[in-house]
Amino acid sequence: MNDDQSTEDARISNATKTDGDADIRTMDVDVDQVDEKDDGVDQTDPTSSSGEQPEADQIADSDMFPRSYVEQLRQENGKYRQDARDAAARADDLAQRLHTAMVTATGKLADPTDLPFDATHLEDDGARLTQAIDDLLARKPHLGARRVGGDIGQGSRNGSGGVNLLGMLRGTNV
Repeated sequence: MNDDQSTEDARISNATKTDGDADIRTMDVDVDQVDEKDDGVDQTDPTSSSGEQPEADQIADSDMFPRSYVEQLRQENGKYRQDARDAAARADDLAQRLHTAMVTATGKLADPTDLPFDATHLEDDGARLTQAIDDLLARKPHLGARRVGGDIGQGSRNGSGGVNLLGMLRGTNV
């Protein structure tokens, strides 16, 4: 081979192919002309179908775990996954109960379940919760807590004196 031919074979061509939006660049390199470095790294193409597998990829029978041990590990892992699911469900339940308790503590709604649960209501020391309650009451004022006021004619009266039974019998004290 002459130098011009080897230089031509080792030259990298940047031919551009376009498939839709993809820009694919191909490089033509003569493999025989590329020097392999002796750094202990295998420079062969891993996709080649040579039929031989490197010794590191082959699994020896002594490296495998017994079936019973693998099944035990899977059962243990399954138990941990179930425990995690249970803990998440419990945390969700407790968060909803906390939300209901916080709505009740404000005293603004007649029924604390009228405000749907939202995890963001539990943040910011209740500022978002108060804002959500105020927004709900602005849209639906009938959901607000009713406050009883005024005199309904029962209970103790400030101006009443003692009971005079003799006056009641005579009819003078009505």
